[in-house]
Amino acid sequence: MFRFFKRILGFSKAESIRILMYHKVQPEKNISGKDTLTVTVEDLEEQLQYIKNNYTTLFFNELEANRTTERKLILTFDDGYLNNLQYLIPLLEKYRLKATIFIPTELIQKDENSEQRTMMTFEEIRSLNPECVEIALHSHSHRNYSQISLQEAHDDLRKNIRTLEEQKIPFTKVLAYPYGKFPKKGQAKTDFFSMLEQNEIISALRIGNNMAYFPWKNKFEIKRIDIKGGDSFGVFKWKLRLGKVKL
Repeated sequence: MFRFFKRILGFSKAESIRILMYHKVQPEKNISGKDTLTVTVEDLEEQLQYIKNNYTTLFFNELEANRTTERKLILTFDDGYLNNLQYLIPLLEKYRLKATIFIPTELIQKDENSEQRTMMTFEEIRSLNPECVEIALHSHSHRNYSQISLQEAHDDLRKNIRTLEEQKIPFTKVLAYPYGKFPKKGQAKTDFFSMLEQNEIISALRIGNNMAYFPWKNKFEIKRIDIKGGDSFGVFKWKLRLGKVKL
């Protein structure tokens, strides 16, 4: 509750950090029906303009060196969609902003030779401008970590790390949980977090729709704010202020 009022009053600017979660980007004319995973290019540009004028975007690997920076924000995009290359990257370069893209490596592998490819290739990921893109982990097979065994989760995460290493793609050892899910109770949670430590994961992200604070209080339970396709600009600004639409 205390942190809620600090956010309202604008205090704790150096500690607080907004981490926004996106997936796909498409021109409005290409979107048919309701698609909450896809933000229009037009909406994204308006949002990025606002971010440019009001926040400082950072990579996860820059946080320690920027502890005293106020109004920090991290843009995150899950899955490595081809439309990120087509529409997101030009906007990041245009506004000189930074974003972290979380890569599920098996999905990339399976899609590389598809006639109707929807994901970036490893070559395309490798060629992304390092001044505006940081690569991080999103599992290998994109399975729900709360529904598989600890050994399966360990093996999956090792494949994610090893595949990026084999592809010579620099990455930060930050993990975005597929579907935002992980074991959340008792010994299963303790063992799962120990497994992340063993694999030298420095932090891991759920959803949660709330402000985060750095240094992390719970480094494997960091909250992101879900920016949905169809969010009005007013809703977007409200989420930036409070993390959620409803109190």
